[in-house]
Amino acid sequence: MTDADVIVVGAGPAGSAAALVAARAGKRVIIVERGPFPGSKNMYGGVVYGRILDALIPNWWEEIPVQRWITKRSTMVLSGTQSFNVDYRTDAWARPPYNGCTTLRPEFDSWLAGHAERAGATVVCSTVVTGVLKTNGRVTGVTTDRGDSLTAPVVIACDGVNSFIAKDCGLYPNFSGDHFTLGVKEVLALPRDVIEQRFNVRGTDGVDIEIVGGTGGIAGGGFIYTNIDTVSIGAVLSLKELGASKKRPEEIIAGLKTHPSIAPLIEGGELKEYSAHLIPEAGYDHMPAMVADGLMIAGDAAALCLAAGLWLEGVNFAISSGMAAGATAVEAVDRNDATAKGTLSGYRKRMEADFTLADHKKLRGAPGLILGERMQQRYPQVVCNVANAMFTVTNPTPKQGARKLLRRELKSAGVHLRDVIKDALSANKSFG
Repeated sequence: MTDADVIVVGAGPAGSAAALVAARAGKRVIIVERGPFPGSKNMYGGVVYGRILDALIPNWWEEIPVQRWITKRSTMVLSGTQSFNVDYRTDAWARPPYNGCTTLRPEFDSWLAGHAERAGATVVCSTVVTGVLKTNGRVTGVTTDRGDSLTAPVVIACDGVNSFIAKDCGLYPNFSGDHFTLGVKEVLALPRDVIEQRFNVRGTDGVDIEIVGGTGGIAGGGFIYTNIDTVSIGAVLSLKELGASKKRPEEIIAGLKTHPSIAPLIEGGELKEYSAHLIPEAGYDHMPAMVADGLMIAGDAAALCLAAGLWLEGVNFAISSGMAAGATAVEAVDRNDATAKGTLSGYRKRMEADFTLADHKKLRGAPGLILGERMQQRYPQVVCNVANAMFTVTNPTPKQGARKLLRRELKSAGVHLRDVIKDALSANKSFG
């Protein structure tokens, strides 16, 4: 006899989704969580895009611990003291079935894990998985810091971006710091009415701002999200370039907060929280193997985070991969076959059949484009300078056309036409 049919390591969105699916199918499920409660160790910007929840928890919007429903999305390009914004806003996102919401991970993760518990899963907190058990090369359970072990025919590792289980089982043969970024975030307290005035929203409407530039010359980007009475502001930074710069990540946020386009939004905010977290941003081409005999990996452990400029998503991919892993685990237990080439091969097939891997495959070239030197350092200056020239009245000098201004600014930035064409083709391949 085994201790469970399925052992899930980590009670984040991927782990709880996997446990919920398996428990609903009547399987014995144990979730092992290192924190004192689900979500206690987790951070993110954070917007949850809830369409994936439709199939897992019907009418989820009636019970999810929401902060604000995102009704406005903005892309902000920063250069020096300049900024160029593209906004989209719709009231349709302020009512069911909604598009996305800001939420706090301790609340969201506890809520989702609660569903798994009510379905029959057992959540064991304050317990660290220290290794895997193997029989004839097949994963058959885990060991813990409590000095005991747990056994099951299927283990699902949802132990985060730096998954030691995935590495220990050889699923990351080319593990490299170049494939990760560091996300750093401050949570600033502001009165609710002040947030609504500054961000031009009412009630539970919220704003998501994604930022290109403003990261002190380090490849990456920034973000601002509105909560009920706090604002999350932060940056996502290349680990390699951050180390070479000798700068502290909090210095980057401090510089971002002083930009003229951002300072008025967060002025007077009281620092309530500072946190940092590794993010897998290398994309489809650098994902690990997803399965081994007796083992599947999901969420950040499987590098399932979409960082493609227009789309910065992670929780929805974590949930979808967890659901796929949970469904595959049910089949593996029923068939008494938890081999990588057998039933567990269906895990990747499930994700290839939906958006989980389809989106990553389509956007496989986006990380290299978005984090490239031209996109990070040169194009923001070009965009802002062209906008400045277009909107500056130069009477009595005649107005210049946009094409002439663009050519002038590209030349000034040292960007050749062949580079623009190359980047345009790459962007079209990913976003077209």
